[in-house]
Amino acid sequence: MPAPTAPDGTTEAQMDVILVVLAIVLAGLLVLVGASVRVVTQFERGVVLRFGRLRGDPRTPGLTLIAPVADRMHKVSMQVVTMPVPAQDGITRDNVTVTVDAVVYYRVFDPVRVVVDVQNYQAAIAQVAQASLRSIIGKSDLDDLLSNRERLNQGLELMLDSPAVDWGVHIDRVDIKDVALPESMKRSISRQAEAERERRSRVITAEGELQASEKLAQAAEVMAAHPAALQLRLLQTVVEVAAEKNSTLVLPFPVELLRFLERATPPETDAGTPAAADGLPTPRTTTPPVVTG
Repeated sequence: MPAPTAPDGTTEAQMDVILVVLAIVLAGLLVLVGASVRVVTQFERGVVLRFGRLRGDPRTPGLTLIAPVADRMHKVSMQVVTMPVPAQDGITRDNVTVTVDAVVYYRVFDPVRVVVDVQNYQAAIAQVAQASLRSIIGKSDLDDLLSNRERLNQGLELMLDSPAVDWGVHIDRVDIKDVALPESMKRSISRQAEAERERRSRVITAEGELQASEKLAQAAEVMAAHPAALQLRLLQTVVEVAAEKNSTLVLPFPVELLRFLERATPPETDAGTPAAADGLPTPRTTTPPVVTG
């Protein structure tokens, strides 16, 4: 029995072959489109190489088309990368063994250079960072590593940025995180800090005593010029002591008061004077020696 024919004269078998061919062509087109379409995210740039040669400018974010067989696209991230630098052992300029680690912040500003000029820019930045950190350790004193890190960070950033610019990478920031010291050096620094604090306390105490002695000398001069000031000071001391509700009051008797009373007492006269009449003792007088020729 003959196979049924379509109105245009084709048989059913021929229709099946045509459908298969159309399906194969459609699948091939889908595969071709899938191999040609690339998606570049917002923080990336695409560098296209056609048969190994650079093809135009870097591709911007969004959908982009490339030749399926001839083109190869390398995506480069433009984000800031945080790269920790492993701890490096070194000897400072004042011969102290330390272990220093750091962190580097960098980003790519030229994706073409990153792909073309350097094989692996991340590994290159890591190696340069380790070498620069060792160099900084050897050029610095221990005190600089402990207290002057801002200047060292700037110097380390300049050392890294010099070769990185040629690779299309910009160094944003470099920070020294930690400086590990031997235990013996930690004890020495602790003793040094303790001695420094002791010196400062002694200097402050001596300065206080000097200022107090100067003020006391000025007060003594005022009291010497005005004896009544000493009496007022004595009375003020008595008032301050009496405010404590003490049952016993020890009152010093100043020598200046005796001198004041001595100056205030009139001189004694002979026996006929009122002083002798009151029964007060008369001063003993001596007769000067008589010299005869």
